[in-house]
Amino acid sequence: MKTYLIILSLLCLMHLDGKAQLVPPGNQTYSFTLQDCINYAYEHQDTVINAALDIKSTEYRIKEIIGSGLPQVNAGATFQDYLKLPSTLVDISAFSNGQVPPGTLAPFKFGVKYQSNLTLDVNQIVFDGSFLVGLQARNTYRELSQRNYKRTRISANVNVTKAYYQVLVSDEQMKLLDANLAQLKQQLDQTTAQNKQGFVEKIDVDRLAYQYNALQTQRENVVRLLVLNYQLLKFQMGMPIGENLILKDKLADVKLEENTADLNTDSTFYKNRVEYNLFESQVALNGFDVKRRKALFLPSLNAFGNATSSYQNNTFSGLYGNYFPASYVGLRLTVPIFSGGQRLAQLRQTQITLQKSQNDLYRLKDALNLQASRARIVFFNGLQTLNSQRRNQELAREVLRVSKIKYQQGVGSSIEVTQAQTALEDADNKYIQGLYDALVSKVELDRAYGRIQ
Repeated sequence: MKTYLIILSLLCLMHLDGKAQLVPPGNQTYSFTLQDCINYAYEHQDTVINAALDIKSTEYRIKEIIGSGLPQVNAGATFQDYLKLPSTLVDISAFSNGQVPPGTLAPFKFGVKYQSNLTLDVNQIVFDGSFLVGLQARNTYRELSQRNYKRTRISANVNVTKAYYQVLVSDEQMKLLDANLAQLKQQLDQTTAQNKQGFVEKIDVDRLAYQYNALQTQRENVVRLLVLNYQLLKFQMGMPIGENLILKDKLADVKLEENTADLNTDSTFYKNRVEYNLFESQVALNGFDVKRRKALFLPSLNAFGNATSSYQNNTFSGLYGNYFPASYVGLRLTVPIFSGGQRLAQLRQTQITLQKSQNDLYRLKDALNLQASRARIVFFNGLQTLNSQRRNQELAREVLRVSKIKYQQGVGSSIEVTQAQTALEDADNKYIQGLYDALVSKVELDRAYGRIQ
C-alpha cells in the first residue's frame, strides 16, 4: 500500500509538472488603470527609451565640447633602423691640401644605424571665441534634448490613451451586442413556439432568425477586433504581445463633461505646448550659431609645449644608453585676414537661418491657436453628437419595446418589430462611434491646450 501511494504521488507530480510546462514561460498578467498603462509606456516604449538615451548622448556631447578647451596632451614614440644610411655628396678638395682638384665630390654617410625618439606634446586654448560661444550654448542644447524627451512622452501618453479608450469602447459594444442577442434570442424562441402552435407565419420566424444570425456574426467580428485592440494597446505601451492585460478603468470613470470656460480666456496656452518650446530652443541655438560665426572673425591664441628625448647608437643594445633631450614652449596667435569671403558668406547663411526660424516660431503660434480652436469645436460637436446618439438609442429601445407589445397583442406586424430591431442596432452602432469620437476629441483637446505633460 505504501509503495502504491508513492507511485501515485510521483505520477501526480509528473502530471502537474507537465501541465506547468504547457504554460508559456514569462507570460504575466497585468491589471492596469489608464495611468498605469501610461507609466508602463514611459519605461518600456522604444521611442521614449531612445529619447532618454538622447539626453545621455547630449550630456556626453557637452562634455566633449568642454573637453576641447582643456589641455590636450599627447605622447608619442618612434624607432628607426637604417638598413642603409643616407649619403651626402661633399666637396673634398677643401680637405685634400691641393691633392684633389677643386669641386671634387665624394659620398659621405651621416648618422647612426639606430634612432629612437620619445615626445610629449601639450596644447591649450588661451582664447577662442567660437569655443566660448559653444560653452554658452550648452544649456540650450541640453534643454532641446529634454524637451524632445518630453514631446516623446506626450506622444506616448496620447497613443496609449486612445488605444485604452478603444478597448473600453469595444467592451461597451460587446455588452450592447450581448443584450440585443439575449432579447432577440428570447423573441425568436417565443415566435418559433407561436409558429408551431399556428399563431404566426413561418416568415416571421425567418426574419428573426436572419437578424439573429447577422447580429451573431457582428459579435464575432467585434470579438476579433477586441483582441486586435488589446494587441494595439500593448504595442503602444511597449508591452510584449503575449502578456495578459486586464483593464481596471471603466467608461463611467471617464469624465467628458468639463467646464471649458477657461479655454476661451487663456491666450497664452501655446507656451505650454512642447512644440512651441522646442522651436524656442531651436531659435536660441540658431542665435548661438550666428555668434559662433562672428567669433571666427576674431583672433585665436593657443599655448603649446613639447619635450623630446632622442636616442642614437650604432648598436641596438646600447641604443638607450644615453639620450639627447630637447624641449620648448610657445604661443600661437592666429589672426584671420582674408578667406575669399567664405566666413562672411557662412555668417550670412546662419543669419538667414535664424530669421527663418523666428518666422517659423511666429507661424507656429498661429498654427497652435488654430489647432486649439479646431480641437475645442470638435470636442463640443462630439459631445452634442454623443448626447444625441444616446437619446436616439433610448428612443429606439422604447420603439422596439412598444412594437413587440403591439405584435404580441395582434395589433402590429412582424415587419414593424424587425424594423424597430434594425433601428436599435443602428442606434447602438452610432452611439459606439460617437462615444469613441468624443473620447478621442477629449484627448486631442487636452493635447492642444498643453494639458498633457
